[in-house]
Amino acid sequence: MPLPRTLPRIVVAGAGLIGRRHAELVRQSPGCELAAVVDPAPAAASDHDSIGECFAAEGTDGVGVIVAAPNRLHVPIALECVERGVPVLVEKPIADTVEDAQRLVDAAEEAGVPLLVGHHRRYSPLLEAAARTVAAGTLGRVVAVQGSALFSKPDDYFDAAPWRREPGGGPILINMVHEVDDLRAVCGEILAVQAMAANGTRGHAVEDTVAVVLRFASGALGTFLLSDTAAAPFSWELTSAENAAYPHQPDADCYVIAGTRGSLRVPTMRLTTYPGAPSWWEPFEAAVVEVEDADPLARQLAHFCDVIRGAAPRVTGRDAVETLRVTLAIAEACRTGELVEIS
Repeated sequence: MPLPRTLPRIVVAGAGLIGRRHAELVRQSPGCELAAVVDPAPAAASDHDSIGECFAAEGTDGVGVIVAAPNRLHVPIALECVERGVPVLVEKPIADTVEDAQRLVDAAEEAGVPLLVGHHRRYSPLLEAAARTVAAGTLGRVVAVQGSALFSKPDDYFDAAPWRREPGGGPILINMVHEVDDLRAVCGEILAVQAMAANGTRGHAVEDTVAVVLRFASGALGTFLLSDTAAAPFSWELTSAENAAYPHQPDADCYVIAGTRGSLRVPTMRLTTYPGAPSWWEPFEAAVVEVEDADPLARQLAHFCDVIRGAAPRVTGRDAVETLRVTLAIAEACRTGELVEIS
């Protein structure tokens, strides 16, 4: 009789940019093993062409699937995993529409299959420290939030995956969905948005630059600038040092959170507060919030392994649906030019 497997077996569905990174993390992790990579593209050099073929060959015992395929395939692949009772980690966005996302969430809950969504920055010590600082009241009542995701994607980014030029592949669903989740995690729920978009620089069928105004449930207001054609370092990718593939800009920030007693810049974690009564005539006290060093994607993988063994998902499907709802509201506001309330 074969010995029982003790390590979770991870299948990565999708051999694109993020899929390859997931697979490499699995190979490096002592807490799991890579069972297979699934991708139908001939250039992918994958083990199997479909998730069904993979399950037939590899089995499902102790298996968890990371879905890192193009956005439109997230729900079909994840539903196939749910039908086979296999825990699944779906890359963000969970789906292209709220309706499809809800269909997946309902199916997973009805089947009792764990569904984790890959908003991996929730595992970032930087974001965790920012959320703790806000929750502790260090800034007072948060009144204003300023964010940016400004970077320049090279042409080969689109050549490698032409779907990124098409609806569903623009920076709102690929990048802004991360930012929305970050803002929700630190500053609370978002109730309404206004936005404008442009695509004149690249000329693709999707946006390349977006300006957003947000209203939070707390009463705070926020602004956000998004562009994948901006020669600027003010993005999480370039400021957080989360991914060594990006050149680190150590003195730049992508978020400013301002309250009635102080403000916090993220990810430099520079904190400025008033020691006494707030007044623009008074000097600030300056400090830096201490943060441990850890890779959010590696921490997410370790958590997914725990989920395969029975732990509750930290970023649930329902949570991801709310992030998607706000993100799609931004896209709607871009189309209509109107204020969109988040229902």
